[in-house]
Amino acid sequence: MSIKFGIIGGTGVYDPKILKDTREETLSTRFGTVQVKVGNYNGKEIAFLPRHGAQHSVPPHLINYRANILAMKALGVQKLIATAAVGSLNPAMAPGDFVLVDQFMDFTKNRPLTFYEGGEQGVVHIDLTEPYCRELRGVLKKAAGATGLRVLAGGSYVCTEGPRFETPAEIRMYRILGGDLVGMTSVPEVVLAKEAEICYATVAMVTNFAAGISPTNLTHSEVVETMRQNNHNLRKLVMKTMEIITEERH
Repeated sequence: MSIKFGIIGGTGVYDPKILKDTREETLSTRFGTVQVKVGNYNGKEIAFLPRHGAQHSVPPHLINYRANILAMKALGVQKLIATAAVGSLNPAMAPGDFVLVDQFMDFTKNRPLTFYEGGEQGVVHIDLTEPYCRELRGVLKKAAGATGLRVLAGGSYVCTEGPRFETPAEIRMYRILGGDLVGMTSVPEVVLAKEAEICYATVAMVTNFAAGISPTNLTHSEVVETMRQNNHNLRKLVMKTMEIITEERH
């Protein structure tokens, strides 16, 4: 089986309705079993995986990131686009904006972060100078231009453990360190994709300003509602990318 392109849907992106002739593939990995939807779009086979489960039943700190990435690898995926709901630390990145993340800061605490834990797997120190694929981000930017969507081509994603939201004091610290966005899922997903030699890019949708910046307290329902309102644009961006993407890699 060789399905070259994949999508990991974050909060608010559970159902691959845009795909045709969908089927479900169940893949067994050494870290667990994963169910992936596979369908057709514009003549391409595409694998779709809802990161939090079909009903958003898995919190960010308990997602089986290693099994998810290995399942995509087993399908043959070489180019993988992930969506993510994020809070903004940067006034230039407002709710409703899309950001093509290019760097991250890892503030997770209890997650397996690698496929390589010694023993038979060995020890690997992966280079993360460019954690998110520059070429794939370029395709997303081109797709944004073709669809007329506002997309910011760069931003630093602060990944926290969750599932709680951050305190205003933490947000002040992240801003001082140079963070633009805050979320709970990009790490270790981006690292594992790099280890698996999969081109990976994240489209972050800003759903709110973070704690201490926002004038109101944050709720999960607020995040989901903003995603719902902007889902059409997010889907349009991702699927236009899938329309123009090619198998060529450098």
